Amino acid sequence: MSLDDGVVRVLFVHAHPDDETLATGALIIELVDRGVDVQLVTATRGERGDIVAEVFAHDPDPETLSAIREGELSHASNILGIGERYWLGAAPARAPGSVTRRYLDSGMEWVGPGLAGPSPFVTSDALVSAPLDEVTNDLIALIDAIRPSLVVSYDDAGGYGHPDHVRLHDATLAACRATHASFAEIVAAPGDGVEWFELAHRLPVVAAALGAHASQVRVDGTDVVHSGGQRHAIPASVGLRRA
Repeated sequence: MSLDDGVVRVLFVHAHPDDETLATGALIIELVDRGVDVQLVTATRGERGDIVAEVFAHDPDPETLSAIREGELSHASNILGIGERYWLGAAPARAPGSVTRRYLDSGMEWVGPGLAGPSPFVTSDALVSAPLDEVTNDLIALIDAIRPSLVVSYDDAGGYGHPDHVRLHDATLAACRATHASFAEIVAAPGDGVEWFELAHRLPVVAAALGAHASQVRVDGTDVVHSGGQRHAIPASVGLRRA
C-alpha cells in the first residue's frame, strides 16, 4: 500500500514529546497537506529527558517538566496540523475495563556513538516495566476506536536504540497484527521495500514545530541542537517500510 492508495487516516505512535517532530515531522506535514487525517498517540511525557541549558532558572521537578512537555507537544502538534492526540494508557488508548494509567519515561544511556541502551535506573511504572501485552492491548483499543488506514512507528531497533522506542515497535506491530491494521516502520535510508520521501520544502514548518519543544532542543538555522549538545541537520527526508 502506497500513501497514495486510499490512505485517509494515519496514526503515529511515538514514545516522548518531540519524537513526533524529530522523526516524522516533515512526513506529518506532507500528509496533512494531502488531506490525510493525522492522529498521534504518545506513550510518555518524557519525564527523564535532559533539559536545554538556561531555558529555566531552576531545573523543574519531574511533575513540572511533565506539564511543560505536555504543553510543548500541544503547541508542536498544532503547528504540524495533527488532528487528534492521545496519551497511551488513557481512553481511548486504554484497554476496555482497565483503570487509566500513566506510563513513565524509561530513561536511557548512551552505549555508543548515536546508540542508546537501557538506563540502569528503571522504575516500576516505566513503559518498559509494563507487560508487553498491556501496552499492546492499549494500542489495540485505540486502533479499534479510530480505525486508521495506516499505523506508523519505529523499526525494531527503535531508530537509535531507545528502550521506549523498541517497546513501542514491538507493541505496535503486535497490535496491528491483532487488528489486521497496516503497519509501517520508520527508516532513515532508502532501500528495498521503502517508500522514500524527500521533503526539504517542509523544513520551515518542521523548524517551527521543533522550536515549540524548547525544553529539549534548540533550532539553529537548519540544524537542531539537542540538550546534550549533539547537532545535526533538521530531518528533511524519511522512509516507511511496510511490516
